[in-house]
Amino acid sequence: MLAVISLGGNALLTRGQAMTAENQRANVRLAVSAIFDVINAGWNVVISHGNGPQIGLLALQSAAFRPNETYPLDVLGAETQGGIGYMIEQELENTLRNQRQVAVLLTQIEVDPHDIAFQNPTKPIGPLYSKAEADTIAVSTSWVFKPDADKYRRVVPSPKPLHIPDIGVIRILLGHSVIVVCAGGGGIPVVRKPDGGLTGIEAVIDKDWASALLAEELHADFLLLLTDTDAVYEGWGTPQKTAIRHTSPQKLRKLAFAEGSMRPKVAAACAFVEKTDGAAGIGRLTDALDILNGAAGSLITRDSTKPHGSTRR
Repeated sequence: MLAVISLGGNALLTRGQAMTAENQRANVRLAVSAIFDVINAGWNVVISHGNGPQIGLLALQSAAFRPNETYPLDVLGAETQGGIGYMIEQELENTLRNQRQVAVLLTQIEVDPHDIAFQNPTKPIGPLYSKAEADTIAVSTSWVFKPDADKYRRVVPSPKPLHIPDIGVIRILLGHSVIVVCAGGGGIPVVRKPDGGLTGIEAVIDKDWASALLAEELHADFLLLLTDTDAVYEGWGTPQKTAIRHTSPQKLRKLAFAEGSMRPKVAAACAFVEKTDGAAGIGRLTDALDILNGAAGSLITRDSTKPHGSTRR
């Protein structure tokens, strides 16, 4: 059975945590421990990950060096895929004692150059700022900032992923029992040129939507979206908040969730379940195997009346 496991950016680098290589390495080690449990339980896995904090940091470093010659987001996205993927690969190999081969694939994902997202940036990247800090940076860089709780954060276009040109390579690796780390940070956003070739575009694809597309194109049995929250909650932020343990896309779509937080996870999970015979789960990183077994997190299936664990497993 195949599970696509998506590690949220906040699962790899928690909110408010210093963006150091040491902190990221420690969090990757925790993530790999959870993934190892899933592999040990007999699942084949493909791993994707977020890059919101990391790509924002690279963009800042680039702007500080030569403000008028900042690197495009597609190139920075490729750099984060390599850096984060390297850490995941190494920690997995160390944990597995080289009993399984692991490969990191820089993954291009095609988007529509006319996607409305390019007119309305919504994807948050980078660190949190005070309003004064954000205003100062916006003047010197022309970056767009939007409120994030009581702070501000840079936002960039986040078009919907359409197709993964590298999906054939991923299938070949899976056919040889290789654990693949791919589509990191939502993949490298590319558009199709008139001659049929590909070229990068200034955007950051939402990693939940990219992971859902990856799971769909691989015919995965389970899409597992891991974050720093133990489940999807109805009435989040209120005294009446209630964890949603087992539900269907039809029921979830009637509820409201925060943009840039739980909303893309819920929408991506619902889309995967509706398009396939698979199931999706959302929850805390450390609960990965329990979510797959229906004992933790939020399980999303076509029929929410069936008991937990009644997915295609």
